[in-house]
Amino acid sequence: MLLLRLFMHADLIVQCVMVGLFAASIWVWGIAIDKLLLYRRSRRAMDRFEQTFWSGQSLEELYRSLSARPTHSMPALFVAAMREWKRSFEGQARSFAGLQMRIEKVMNVTIAREVDRLERRLLVLATVGSASPFIGLFGTVWGIMNSFQSIAEQKNYSIAVVAPGIAEALLATTIGLLAAIPATIFYNKFASEVNKQAQRLEGFADEFSAILSRQVDERA
Repeated sequence: MLLLRLFMHADLIVQCVMVGLFAASIWVWGIAIDKLLLYRRSRRAMDRFEQTFWSGQSLEELYRSLSARPTHSMPALFVAAMREWKRSFEGQARSFAGLQMRIEKVMNVTIAREVDRLERRLLVLATVGSASPFIGLFGTVWGIMNSFQSIAEQKNYSIAVVAPGIAEALLATTIGLLAAIPATIFYNKFASEVNKQAQRLEGFADEFSAILSRQVDERA
């Protein structure tokens, strides 16, 4: 195979650059697949929860069913708010003062945790996308330097001597681009997806906060 032959004849440093970039490319695709599955699960979980939440089911029943198991995304937001709500009514002296503010703060903290979970390892994609072309270019420059040095030692300037060395060097840049292009595309796509899901969580938090606020006013 041509690419394998070019790799085997390349300088050791250029080979190390190629191997590193190839490993980074595999890492990028692994993260991408994991994130695609995660975001799909998160969207479906929010869809199911909103359908159940707005179906008219009792908030207490919904809280009991969700609090019994680990939750993420919108269900986690609901459980956190309901837990704070129930704490304010469990004691003999019901604490209404600042309840609305406490609930909003709890939901904001939960949203921040969910966004952090969704954004995890996106920095890897950004780093690979920005650094891989330069790392590949380093391998190319190093390979071209060695190629010219070999040409000078052999004192043979024919295209048959020059072309293989240049091709081996350019392979490093090619691999760098193969790692950087998907990483950049996935990073932009996933950053947009995180923003959409964060806005959806914030929208539900505002709606649920209004519902609890009305109940506080009725019980006060």
